[in-house]
Amino acid sequence: MTASTQRRERTAASTRSTQESPFVKWTLIGVAMLFAGVFLLLPLLNVFVQAFSAGWAGYWGALTDEDTFSAIKLTLIIAAISVPLNVVFGLAASWCIAKFDFRGKAMLLTFIDLPFAISPVVSGLMIVLLFGAQGYAGEWLQAHDIKIIFALPGMVIATIFVTFPFVARELIPVMQATGSDQEQAALTLGASGWQTFWHVTLPSVKTGLLYGIILCNARAMGEFGAVSVVSGHITGLTDTIPLRVEKLYHEFNPAAPFAVASLLAVLALVTLALKTFLEWREHRRLELAPPPENLPPPA
Repeated sequence: MTASTQRRERTAASTRSTQESPFVKWTLIGVAMLFAGVFLLLPLLNVFVQAFSAGWAGYWGALTDEDTFSAIKLTLIIAAISVPLNVVFGLAASWCIAKFDFRGKAMLLTFIDLPFAISPVVSGLMIVLLFGAQGYAGEWLQAHDIKIIFALPGMVIATIFVTFPFVARELIPVMQATGSDQEQAALTLGASGWQTFWHVTLPSVKTGLLYGIILCNARAMGEFGAVSVVSGHITGLTDTIPLRVEKLYHEFNPAAPFAVASLLAVLALVTLALKTFLEWREHRRLELAPPPENLPPPA
């Protein structure tokens, strides 16, 4: 049996193993589409329907309310502080883990995944126990007139804690896949460590970095549990967009909470659109990339 015949048989076997009857195929597709429509699209559509139930004037009035505007501003400030800090940490942690071997690497990976395993409410409680009035550092903070709990610093700390795995977890697989050959070549040619990172490592992981930034920003703006514990729910001062939505909902205002929630829904749609665009662009780049040179001829 020739090599070409063997390849054709393997291809035919692989094709048969991935084919199903039309009934099974369309049944599975229908179930998936029904699930997505009922549990994803309908709730999202209902948010916008309820948001505009009082008309455009009621929608715009809910968004331009002074307390709502303050919540939007505070959410943007928290995201503007936490996301860049997580980018710096994610780049440093992923570079360290993917490019070097050292004792404690598994422990560092465990610490990075810790926020995924801990409830956000527990994370907020942990911050209260550390920096609250009755916490371990409470007396020292009060003596120096430093306020963390029920203020912006505590909300930023809580947001950073629940979002810092996103950038690192997006970059670690990418850096591990690219290897360290390019960095070693740059160092051999006389580049400094910073030049190697800026001109070699960073361009090779820019797509993964953008993924991480998009996901980190979406989680930072939509975080509720940890921020709710440390904020104190002070209207006009420590309410973020999710906290403001909850407060408006409990005030039995029919359209206002959905109007504010539509901002988060738009953020989710923009996040998905950006992620899809980046995936399409990366796939397009790989398709247009020239084939590698000096490959051995096929058998």
